[in-house]
Amino acid sequence: MERIVIIGGHGKVALHLARLLADRGDEATSVIRKTEQSSDVEKAGGTPLVLDVEKANVDEMAEAFSGADAVVWSAGAGGGSAERTYAVDRDAAQRAIDAASKAGVRRFVMVSWIGSTPDHGIDPDDSFFAYADAKLAADDHLRSSDLDWTILGPGTLTTDEPTGRITTAPQGKAEVSRADVAAVVAAVLVQPASVGRFIRFGAGETLIAEAIVADAGRSEGGQA
Repeated sequence: MERIVIIGGHGKVALHLARLLADRGDEATSVIRKTEQSSDVEKAGGTPLVLDVEKANVDEMAEAFSGADAVVWSAGAGGGSAERTYAVDRDAAQRAIDAASKAGVRRFVMVSWIGSTPDHGIDPDDSFFAYADAKLAADDHLRSSDLDWTILGPGTLTTDEPTGRITTAPQGKAEVSRADVAAVVAAVLVQPASVGRFIRFGAGETLIAEAIVADAGRSEGGQA
């Protein structure tokens, strides 16, 4: 049994992930902002831990991560002001990466987005730019760390039923269910071939475990 800390534990992807981890005998510690979110986490099979990562410093996060086998970042500001987007999606994520390193937790999985590359093409005047810019900064911080990282770049998230199948490095617009994103997170946690990879994916026809291994055979450097 492994203990996985899920940051953003009340999000839809995180709740799906807690269920998957519990079903396979792992322990999901779900970091949440509000005590009243605890019951949803517990119903999903996770153990709630109240900690506002937007305000928590590196030491406080490191204490929360102590003894864990892996950390999963699945948090986000959820839109709104650019200031809060940077505070959560960039600054808090970077502190979480530093905290994992300080706590001695080697494995870190970042749930990012499919377009998180320097050439994402989002205009600075676009309201989405702050998110794209913040996520890229967090992803780059993770890439430059000493951790065993995987960055996941799902396409547009849907509430569709899970299929257990994806396609990596999709062409054009891609969509994928939140449940399948959670399944991809669960899969990469036990797949060493995913370490050091940026895996872009959408819904597809290949079983998730097979798609992850096939992606590892693509070009080196973690930029699928």
